[in-house]
Amino acid sequence: MPRFRFAEAAKLLGVSDDTIRRWVDAGELSSGLDASGRKVVDGAELAEFARSHANEVPDPSGIGRSARNRFVGLVTSIVIDKVMAQVEMQCGPHRIVSLMSAEAVRELGLEPGSLAVAVVKATTVMVETP
Repeated sequence: MPRFRFAEAAKLLGVSDDTIRRWVDAGELSSGLDASGRKVVDGAELAEFARSHANEVPDPSGIGRSARNRFVGLVTSIVIDKVMAQVEMQCGPHRIVSLMSAEAVRELGLEPGSLAVAVVKATTVMVETP
């Protein structure tokens, strides 16, 4: 069973160690001790906590889609030539890069600072472990 020290759990959730301690003190997360006597959080419980407390940004398009992986964010950079464009977005802590036609960029009116939704539909998603 994976267990994470408070500092590791904090990094995974994008919060401070103190926030993890407050959640444990408030009973929102339970903790135990590792072999060295340091406080740890159970990995499965941390995963469920992360899922249930995720702050998903609502999709402003209001369009129903079969793709479940939608990332709402801001366009941060566009590199464009005559035919193709590279569009970079910042979606919360995630950097998303899309290659699309220059025509699509113009039709969508994309420019740095634009609100956009990156929709990912993939049959192959690779998962790695440390």
